[in-house]
Amino acid sequence: MARTPSNMTELGTKAPDFDLPDVVSGKRFTLKSFADKPALLVMFICKHCPYVVHVEKELAKLGKDYRSIGVVAISSNDASVYHEDAPDGLREQARRVGFTFPYLYDESQEVAKSYRAACTPDLFLFDGSLKLVYRGQLDDSRPGNSIPVTGKDIRAAIDAVLAGQIPNSDQRPSIGCNIKWKPGNEPAAI
Repeated sequence: MARTPSNMTELGTKAPDFDLPDVVSGKRFTLKSFADKPALLVMFICKHCPYVVHVEKELAKLGKDYRSIGVVAISSNDASVYHEDAPDGLREQARRVGFTFPYLYDESQEVAKSYRAACTPDLFLFDGSLKLVYRGQLDDSRPGNSIPVTGKDIRAAIDAVLAGQIPNSDQRPSIGCNIKWKPGNEPAAI
């Protein structure tokens, strides 16, 4: 199992726009789809990654517990090689786990590049003005480390934003499988 960390994009960065289809409803979503929300959580995930499988129930719970904010998942993996990460597989995952948020498919991988997403899961929390206030891990749990999945890090950040506060800037990178880039589509070294 490869261990790739988040890039830890600079806090305060403005959320890049996107225009992607939801694998469940077929509806297209953009940043404007969440304009009335006090925060937006963007999660880069996929179906096959053991790190995502390890936390997918907590991701579904986040969507249910934080209905007042915008929550969106994006899969950017090369589905021609990782067939489970094609829209049909993502749709099955969303239904099986009970995702209540849009699950978008980034076939061109341009959205992953614009967010500087590096791994799955990779989490980005933006405040109401769409400025990055948290990036990194869900919590300290990893497959095989016996730490329970709680979502404590991202939950603390969301709770801070909802309380009108700035999340703690001591943030740890997520660790997961690298995004499966199409040949020649890998982002330049950072």
